[in-house]
Amino acid sequence: MIMNRLLIFTFLTFFSFQLIGQDSIAPIKTELAFKGQLSAWGLLNGNNNYPLHLGARYIPQTNFEIQLPKQKLIDFEASTSLFTDAGIHFFDSTHIQTDAGLYRLWGRYSTQQLEIRFGLQKIDFGSAVMLRSLRWFDQVDNRDPLRLTSGVYGGLIRYYFLNNTNVWLWALYGNKNPKGMEFLKSNDRIPELGGRIQSPIPGGEGGISYHFRNADSRDLGGIVNPYSKIPENRIGIDAKWDWVVGIWLEAVWVNSAKDLGPFKNQEIFTAGMDYTFGIGSGLHITMEHMLAAFDQSAFQFSQTSNFTALSASYPIGMFDNLNVIVYYDWTNNNLYNFINWFKQFNNYSIYLMGYLNPKNNQLSFLGTSGENLFKGAGMQLMFVWNH
Repeated sequence: MIMNRLLIFTFLTFFSFQLIGQDSIAPIKTELAFKGQLSAWGLLNGNNNYPLHLGARYIPQTNFEIQLPKQKLIDFEASTSLFTDAGIHFFDSTHIQTDAGLYRLWGRYSTQQLEIRFGLQKIDFGSAVMLRSLRWFDQVDNRDPLRLTSGVYGGLIRYYFLNNTNVWLWALYGNKNPKGMEFLKSNDRIPELGGRIQSPIPGGEGGISYHFRNADSRDLGGIVNPYSKIPENRIGIDAKWDWVVGIWLEAVWVNSAKDLGPFKNQEIFTAGMDYTFGIGSGLHITMEHMLAAFDQSAFQFSQTSNFTALSASYPIGMFDNLNVIVYYDWTNNNLYNFINWFKQFNNYSIYLMGYLNPKNNQLSFLGTSGENLFKGAGMQLMFVWNH
């Protein structure tokens, strides 16, 4: 894995020097920038094994740009995530977790219409906000104010036509852990390939996406048949219109070539809409509904789950915002409630969050914002400094 990353960046560095040589007649500008984000929090929840959690995360980031003539650009980004969290059970015990690793590491060549990017990066697309059928490669949870997510190793090419149509092509390699809404990990020795076309349609824009990979089910302990290579085809379509209200649709079909019982086929549909009401500073409402099904045969809909999400956001003055998010699980009749008050200063911000959720959480597919900690009722105070 380390050798693969070194080869990628060796290629990019060589590629950049070749381009610099070609454009050496005109002046070339370079820029080096350092920045970072420090977040610290305290979480109080009597339903957890450790009722009090105190933690911090620091993400230092370095960016280097080579500005070439004719609006061409070569740039690199490298960042790490340094994390620590202490769970405290009063007068009894503590549990400390620490983690350090790469967060982003990529190089890119871009023009006005072309972007080529290699390395550890974030890839996301689609119109849905909270219940995202097209969350294929990231773990962003809409309730996370920082919208943090692990990246994927691979290459991405995007070309933008003058009529606003754009074409994406990607190849991923070396990603062991499940991505997005996957419940099976990938065979990290076999490349994953896919692409997307996004184009204007009457009244809005639409897209069609495709991804192929080989999944690995050997670590599931007999839940499904153990295979090291499971060819999987994934097709998604999406569309968004901006009329009196914003309306969007996402639909995904995942098909596995091996016998995985009821997990051989997966269908996920999302429909959503949003509107800003002229109340005070403007009340923005977003609503989405998701239908998910696992079937032995495609589109059988024998095992379905339904979820509805509602978000209300209201600005209070110039620097404050109040956001409420509610999820309803129709299958288990569970209601998940989240409220966030946010205040922005020059380069730092404060978040005060509260939540009231079932003790048995069924929304782990939404993302990775500490789902194991957000069961029951609790509150969290977070301080974020950007420099």
